[in-house]
Amino acid sequence: MAARGPGEAMRERWVRLGCLLLLAAVLPAWAQGQEARIAASDVAQLAPWAARIQQMADAGEIRLTQSHDDPLVPGRRHRRFAQLHAGTPVWGGELVVQTASQGLVSIFGTLYEGIELDTKPTLSAQEADRVARDQAAVPFGREGRPELVVLPVSEGSYALTYKVRVKRSGFDIRLLFIDAKTGAVVEDRDDIKTESAVGVGTGVLGDRKKVSANKSGTQFVAEDKLRPPRIATFDFHGDLNHFFAVEDLFDPDLARDADNKWDDGANVDAHTYAGYTYDYYYRRFGRRGLDNADIAIRGVTHPVNREDIFGYPDSVVFDFYLNAFYAGDGIMVYGEGLPESLTFQGQHWNYVAGALDVVAHELTHGVTDFTSRLIYQNESGALNESFSDMMGTAVEFFFQPAGNGPLQADYLLGEDVVTPGGLRSMAHPAAYGDPDHYSLRKLGPQDNGFVHSNSGIPNQAYYLAIEGGQNRVSGLRVTGVGGANREHIEKAFYRAFTEMLPASANFRAARAATIQAARDLDGALSATETAVTQAWTAVGVN
Repeated sequence: MAARGPGEAMRERWVRLGCLLLLAAVLPAWAQGQEARIAASDVAQLAPWAARIQQMADAGEIRLTQSHDDPLVPGRRHRRFAQLHAGTPVWGGELVVQTASQGLVSIFGTLYEGIELDTKPTLSAQEADRVARDQAAVPFGREGRPELVVLPVSEGSYALTYKVRVKRSGFDIRLLFIDAKTGAVVEDRDDIKTESAVGVGTGVLGDRKKVSANKSGTQFVAEDKLRPPRIATFDFHGDLNHFFAVEDLFDPDLARDADNKWDDGANVDAHTYAGYTYDYYYRRFGRRGLDNADIAIRGVTHPVNREDIFGYPDSVVFDFYLNAFYAGDGIMVYGEGLPESLTFQGQHWNYVAGALDVVAHELTHGVTDFTSRLIYQNESGALNESFSDMMGTAVEFFFQPAGNGPLQADYLLGEDVVTPGGLRSMAHPAAYGDPDHYSLRKLGPQDNGFVHSNSGIPNQAYYLAIEGGQNRVSGLRVTGVGGANREHIEKAFYRAFTEMLPASANFRAARAATIQAARDLDGALSATETAVTQAWTAVGVN
């Protein structure tokens, strides 16, 4: 590591002392032991609070976890600080700080105060691992090792737990929070985010495209050698038991073709669309894949056979026929769809990998996993889903012409493979039963707090910021930037969701962060900032 000069050292000290300076508006509630949401960028509030951040840093109540230069705005830097209680991370407690040469620019985050909890566990990590295995689960992926965390259970109540990501029978990915004193499972959360040699291939919809493959013996395998990361597609040929049994994805299961003229549409589209999505992120934002360091991108096709559908329980049908999901660690699983003679709720389902926006949606869950890590529950979970919808739609408009037909870009999700109509609409969420205004948001435990349905609110804001128009509920009109300028809105939302939001962000934080990102990118009172501000106001997020 290169030595730092005095100027850089002073800058680091300013950042260290400045990251909590915007607590002015929230400190009274925070000091009473409540959850505090911080979303501010008013420099005038900063100076009185320098002492507070110094105290927290010196006391070990926050820890720097990420620090990097902004790829979109020169001279800006982003830092993430995890909240600690007696040296133990507080789940969801996080500050995201943006700085410039003159000091702090903005801060967004969630903090918890008044935690009174002994952080010495009775159970060891090994014992917590055994508890997880007793739950008919095996550790899975990067978070498979038990990690000691303070879990906010309810307002003002906390538990010392081990967090561990596991896979149960089938491909049921869960986050377990195991009480570090008693071994009881405090929470059990669903953690699946649903939904070379150059050959030629025919996609699901009959379109011809290039396939970046690799020669392996006498055959060609779906392994992209033209892009920096390993992009590979694995075909399980309908053998669900085999898919359940594997502990990882291995080369013998790579999709393959004898003459490099690929005719399995699901394999062609899953593979090429993963490459398209990588290209979009690099060309639009300078991002190198899901983790910005070219982690492998792996897709799974044909986990089941269509003709076997009547032999499976509903859980398998919904997971592996009528779905696509991000399973973590760069792994996407694409549903098989339905036999042509069957419909579900009046819609036909083709191979799900045949939709570019679906592939980009699932890959974007990976981007979120490596950036803001938006907790997949309630409003932060809806933001997680919405960001994937936004980027899935953005990738469509990047590669396909605008229109209303197959292989054309629009504001519907999954419309190329779920016909007629697709799964959701960003332009008209209510037409699909999803709220388009904050006053209509759905509450309750279903779908992790209605994360898919409530995504309609930020989805509508994103659509209005680009295309303009009137919100159905508020009647407020938005002057969008126009389709020709969509890149400005894409960059503002991308920058906010990846660089500025904390893991437990709510809609209000997303509003503040996207407005700040627009201002940073295009200037105060720019058309971008105005459009983003009007759009959030129109959907009732103030």
